Amino acid sequence: MNQPLLTARGLVKRYGRVTAMDGADFELYPGEILAVIGDNGAGKSTLIKALSGAVRPDEGEILLDGKPVSFGSPLEARQAGIETVYQTLALSPALSIADNMFMGRELRRPGIMGKWFGMLDTAAMHDFSRQKLSELGLMTIQNINQPVETLSGGQRQGVAVARAAAFGSRVIILDEPTAALGVKESRRVLDLIQDVRSRGIPIVLISHNMPHVFEIADRIHIHRLGRRLCVINPREHSMSDAVAYMTGASLPAGVAA
Repeated sequence: MNQPLLTARGLVKRYGRVTAMDGADFELYPGEILAVIGDNGAGKSTLIKALSGAVRPDEGEILLDGKPVSFGSPLEARQAGIETVYQTLALSPALSIADNMFMGRELRRPGIMGKWFGMLDTAAMHDFSRQKLSELGLMTIQNINQPVETLSGGQRQGVAVARAAAFGSRVIILDEPTAALGVKESRRVLDLIQDVRSRGIPIVLISHNMPHVFEIADRIHIHRLGRRLCVINPREHSMSDAVAYMTGASLPAGVAA
């Protein structure tokens, strides 16, 4: 982990008199799970939106593979290989699993039927969706054509993560992936995250669930008052340490008050 894959330096974002980011820094290294934690209002959501193209920073720079990038929209970030799974999942309940997997990037049939008449290659999209779900162990989903609204919360989260893994060639950002799930479904999602990481795709995990964070994260980015306070190793710090740093009850060594 010599060179970070995704870097942010001195990001600033203001909304009128409110400064949501105040010189925020960030580094994500290849093949790691980086947890981003912080109290409500710390600015971590704005940071993630800046990295995913949903927000354009007023100041600072973002680098991908060491090269400056400027995302004007989430679509541009997706085209660069950065996929984001928001807490709302951004799935269409009435559409099928396969339709949701390819929503906004549907495959057209080869030849004149696809090029001129816009006919979709439904069979190819179904085969690809089934393959990706199988690769991630989501075998409990039997029918690729069933509407997403018929799935459990954990299965819906699995579809969203599978979609991100299928098209996110560089980075996957997960916003509170287990927030609305039970114990069993949360366990499956955590296993799914580790499966994705084992394929070499680095993951940014935003979560308030400290046991989950300390279980799967390689490093923990602690955000406070609009900027990065520190990055800690979960094997060298306790959950109590992390909470104290988040809330300002104590400061990590080397950080000035």
